[in-house]
Amino acid sequence: MLILLILSMAQTQLARRLNLFDATMIVMGGIIGSGIFMNPSVVALQVHTPFLILGAWVLGGLFALAAAFIWAELAALRPDVGGQYAYLREAFHPGVAFVYGWVLLLVVQTGGMAAVAVTFARYFVELTHLALSPPLLAALVLATLTIINCVGVRAGSTVQSILMVLKIVAIAALVICGFLFADRTATTSRLLDRPASLDLLTAFGAALVPVIFAYGGWQTATFVAGEIKEPRKNLPRGLVLGVTGVVLLYLAANVVYISVLGTEGLAASAAPASEVMRRALGDFGARAIAAGIAISTAGFLSQSMLTAPRVYFAMAQDGLFFRQVGTVHPQTRAPIVAIALQGVLAIAIALLGTYERILNYVVSVDVIFFGLTACCIFIFRKREPVNHTTGITRVPGHPLTTAVFIAVCFLVVINTVHRYPDNTLIGIAIMLAGIPAYFFWRWRNANDTRA
Repeated sequence: MLILLILSMAQTQLARRLNLFDATMIVMGGIIGSGIFMNPSVVALQVHTPFLILGAWVLGGLFALAAAFIWAELAALRPDVGGQYAYLREAFHPGVAFVYGWVLLLVVQTGGMAAVAVTFARYFVELTHLALSPPLLAALVLATLTIINCVGVRAGSTVQSILMVLKIVAIAALVICGFLFADRTATTSRLLDRPASLDLLTAFGAALVPVIFAYGGWQTATFVAGEIKEPRKNLPRGLVLGVTGVVLLYLAANVVYISVLGTEGLAASAAPASEVMRRALGDFGARAIAAGIAISTAGFLSQSMLTAPRVYFAMAQDGLFFRQVGTVHPQTRAPIVAIALQGVLAIAIALLGTYERILNYVVSVDVIFFGLTACCIFIFRKREPVNHTTGITRVPGHPLTTAVFIAVCFLVVINTVHRYPDNTLIGIAIMLAGIPAYFFWRWRNANDTRA
């Protein structure tokens, strides 16, 4: 019976069950976590006028929109399972794609999920006074979401969409309550907080780093391209609609933060969303937004659990990972081994408490792959000349907009190396360790093929 089940899993393919609404919610869910509730204060520590603070968020939004159009064209050209993994494989080499999947599994995705799960657990314990340690509760949440997504992509997407709608409601409530019920704080009318100089430029660059990371996550929606109906049409539209929605929500939230707290108050607050809601509705408001942050982090976890396993699935299908990871359950049509593998690793990291160090290691590595993926546009366009009659989404302003995006990615990497050299070198070492791992899996696959 077990042998028959394994054979059936090996022959079953992923099912296309996600529509445009699902794709849009997955895009937004991959971006909005806890960053918009916390990161604005980090930005205000670097630059100190409303013009500069909002300017950083506007430029970050333009960066995210440029990314959305780049990934939208790539998704239309290569609507394959694994998304970004598939683009790197087809444009460069399977080894480059494998190293991306290697870092994603070992640190980027699992470490990020563990950190967000513990953040959720801390807020939940604070709200409910539950007698559980945050790491243990985080592990239970990760296990629950793993099981839900093993039931099938439709079940996982439904949970993700519900949580995403609740996130939008939480941010909208923050904006509305802040405008209607909180007193305003006077802010400076100056545009710049210091004379135009290299110091201003580097400070503004430092402010952009947390902004860009708050906008990150759009790329994970491409991982489920193999399960989206009409992916050449729905995935590009979902990317552009989703990122546009996030940009509008983020800008509205920051206008409220500055209006209510002022620039100095924003810089001094570790939790600006809670402070705004406390001023608007008292302790009830602070508890309400804490619940909203908990929901937001749970939604991010749900999206991560839904999308990233499709990369490991694609790696196994290419013969570059354990064969069982590339199987699909015949009833649920979900890659349950890939989902379970990611869940187990994330749970282990959460329980061991190593997620904060891991996240510091991989920040620069993640952005390196953003830049490399954007380079795929140039390669694909050279191989396949543009045909404007096909209806495929194209990057507006290419090649200039694409080149600027790539330049920003590598400037962020340089800035990270300069500020955090030890952590960055460790991250690069983890990435480079994927090279011998790739040759091992290629050798193993070749031997299995001969046998």
